[in-house]
Amino acid sequence: MNSFRDWWQHLPEHIDPVIFKIGSFQLQYYGLMYLVAFGICYALVVYRLKREKRFTMTIEQAQGLIMNLVIGLIIGARLGYVLFYNFSYYVAHPLEIISPVQFNGGIQFTGISGMSYHGGLIGVIIAGFLFVRKHKIDFRDAVDLLIPAIPLGYTFGRLGNFINGELYGRATDFVLGMYFPSDPRQLLRHPSQLYEAFFEGLFLFAVLWPLRKKNWPRGAMLGLYLIGYGTVRFLIEFVRQPDEHLGFIVHRISMGQLLCAAMIVSGLIIYGYTRWCDSGTGRHGP
Repeated sequence: MNSFRDWWQHLPEHIDPVIFKIGSFQLQYYGLMYLVAFGICYALVVYRLKREKRFTMTIEQAQGLIMNLVIGLIIGARLGYVLFYNFSYYVAHPLEIISPVQFNGGIQFTGISGMSYHGGLIGVIIAGFLFVRKHKIDFRDAVDLLIPAIPLGYTFGRLGNFINGELYGRATDFVLGMYFPSDPRQLLRHPSQLYEAFFEGLFLFAVLWPLRKKNWPRGAMLGLYLIGYGTVRFLIEFVRQPDEHLGFIVHRISMGQLLCAAMIVSGLIIYGYTRWCDSGTGRHGP
């Protein structure tokens, strides 16, 4: 038992985030995991389009929509991090919002780091709305089509975070604690990336995927997703390490939890709105 515990606690130290390297080029599991995540979401969407007659969107339109969502995700995640997590710094250093070079204390190449899930969510919603409006696709049908597939992608995204040794949790003596090489203090910490991979990914997928067959109001999946993800993420934030420059915002509440609370409230409003919209029309889900 002790040997297994030692292996588990030091597992991140034995994971090489690089799959292979040729000269200056290297392929990392982190990027591969995100490609797998997008591929799985696309496959599930195509599966639904072929088998569920409710949706009139073509596969070509679905491809275009998902590509637009990826762009919205990247832009929104970056701008969300700037706005929610480090606004004062980027106001003073605006070029670093899009520049891979940091000018603070000299010139150094850092890459573009710092992404916000909640900013990415906003970017995805805006990009999706603009696309369906341009192509005259019903927004409510689009979110009902996409939402049940999305959580499974998170599973692989969070596994990518774990392999990369980033976004680890708070210090703990819990049996599942691990040591992460990137932790300068080398403390036993919650593997919060694995918690998120399971609850934000597998668990939420197991809840939402079967619900696609229920008689929900059109567009209700967006509200259900915001409530479900917001609740799960809010709870996991209690063991996730807050950003060092922010710490806790209110008592022991992090910025992520405040944003998740806003998600839950928004989800309740959206769900109530979809119920109200369909109450007099009789138009419901599949």
